[in-house]
Amino acid sequence: MPAPKTTGRRSLLVTSATLLSLSVTAPAALAVPVPSPSPTAAPPALMSTVGGARLGQPGTQVDLAPGVPVLPKDITARSWIVSDAESGEVLAAHNAHWRLPPASTLKMLFADTVLPRFPKATRHKVAPSDLRDVGTGSSVVGVKEGGTYSVHDLWLGVFLRSGNDAVHVLSAMNGGVRQTVADMQDHAEELQALDTQVVSPDGYDAPGQVSSAYDLTLFARSGLQKKDFRDYCSTVSARFGSAEIRNTNRLLSGDSDVPVYPGIAGVKNGNTTHAGATFTGVAERGGKVLLVTVMNPQKHEHNEVYKEAAKLFDWGFQAVGKVGPVGELVPPKSAAGARPDPSASDLSASGPSASAGPGAARAAGQASGTGGAGAKPAASATTASGSGGAGTALAVACALLALFAGAAFLVNRRWPLPDLMRRRTRP
Repeated sequence: MPAPKTTGRRSLLVTSATLLSLSVTAPAALAVPVPSPSPTAAPPALMSTVGGARLGQPGTQVDLAPGVPVLPKDITARSWIVSDAESGEVLAAHNAHWRLPPASTLKMLFADTVLPRFPKATRHKVAPSDLRDVGTGSSVVGVKEGGTYSVHDLWLGVFLRSGNDAVHVLSAMNGGVRQTVADMQDHAEELQALDTQVVSPDGYDAPGQVSSAYDLTLFARSGLQKKDFRDYCSTVSARFGSAEIRNTNRLLSGDSDVPVYPGIAGVKNGNTTHAGATFTGVAERGGKVLLVTVMNPQKHEHNEVYKEAAKLFDWGFQAVGKVGPVGELVPPKSAAGARPDPSASDLSASGPSASAGPGAARAAGQASGTGGAGAKPAASATTASGSGGAGTALAVACALLALFAGAAFLVNRRWPLPDLMRRRTRP
């Protein structure tokens, strides 16, 4: 028989109070190693431990227990990661936190930051200054000075053709390149993507501009919670002005030596002189949704980044549910304060996280070596609780807000990818 409503409320309040006390008594966060300001020739011996200590170690991290398929032997990428998009479990990784040039995969962060700010129907007339800082040799979609474009068309240019011209026009609408870079950096920090240093919003090679396979996966995971982001990154072809444009993600659109990957639904590819080829993809099979990021394969064959990503997807779908995680994809700071401690209370029977699906408690976790967004207000509220009931009520309210924020993040991350795949036009 279901518990009375008052019991459920009391259980949630007790859980919240427990979370509050943990935020006060928890030890200080471990320090994250100070990252190098520029890419290194070899992975550093000590890298960020966000998501788990093993992800900060150089080399391949995987738990090959009996029944777990071996990793493909011909993966040459300098860095890669395979993760369960919904639970947040990292199934395997190689130099996950190595700071490398990201190329146009950084546009995922750009889109996740700027896309919600302008209605799709908004139209903008392009001024000469909008395109002034587009780098020489950039990939472009064909934006013209004096032309008027809808925000919708500009985003198609960003996602399908990786158009730096479209990025710069949207940046101009957002207050300029400098403002957009600052906004992207702030959002990266909110996502706990601490390997990332943004210099140019389009991912064009620039001194000091770096990210990591781990951070790029966080950008994709965050962006995919937005319907417009999902729709754009899964679009195979569209009209831009009088021309038809096709998605340059070859696992989505196919090529002579790369077939369309079964279940693929985005996300973004890139290629520059310093970054080499980079790619983050999301695919669904058998009810499982995986994210794969590959950075700079050292085997320089045509479409090699997609071939290696496809092999890692194949391995991931065979291994998921069998292989033990070597780390996790952390939630944003604003949701991180909702992490329950299983030794303190059982949240699986009550509270919002119970409806968020398997792995919800784990996916709501804070980063190893970072602090949760809810920790400071909860701690200060608890300090005031000694003065009376008002302080206690405020403390409980802060804990509840953190709990609900985490629950909202967990619920929203269950994306309708299978429906999306049925809707989209096949190549």
